[in-house]
Amino acid sequence: MLTMKAKYALRAMCALARAESGRTAPAVRHGRLQAKAIAEHSGAPSKFLESILVDLREAGFIHSRRGQKGGHTLARPADQIMVGDLIRAIDGPLAPVRCASVSAYQPCADCADPDACSLRALMREARDALSHVLDRRSLRELALAPDFGAAAIDPALLDATFLSGEPGGGR
Repeated sequence: MLTMKAKYALRAMCALARAESGRTAPAVRHGRLQAKAIAEHSGAPSKFLESILVDLREAGFIHSRRGQKGGHTLARPADQIMVGDLIRAIDGPLAPVRCASVSAYQPCADCADPDACSLRALMREARDALSHVLDRRSLRELALAPDFGAAAIDPALLDATFLSGEPGGGR
């Protein structure tokens, strides 16, 4: 499940992406977006947003500058930032259970044979499907979608391999 922290992070990043593209960016000063404007756009409480911005900066997604000419900018173009990477940076692995994770695998304490576990196989399939979508959607696509909550999935992203049910390389 996506946490509120990740939702606020995605909304904040969308505000920065819109500022980068010159579309409906609130309070851009000296090419940077002020934290107050990001908080207003994302609906995040200011103190909570401050910790999110620190996490995003430490993960290499944004640059921050203090002072009168300060503010926040994307560290790289929005079309080079994938939504899946942002979510992993804030919430951790996409897998619904640790035993299905690629990057944070931990076997279940009550499982005798993880390789033969049908529940683990199902959760890996779910992880691959989620990863398949999120790792192909850029921040730019999300930011420029008409409605943050209603961004349509491009059917071209769902290739024949994914639709056929073959295991993917999800994370």
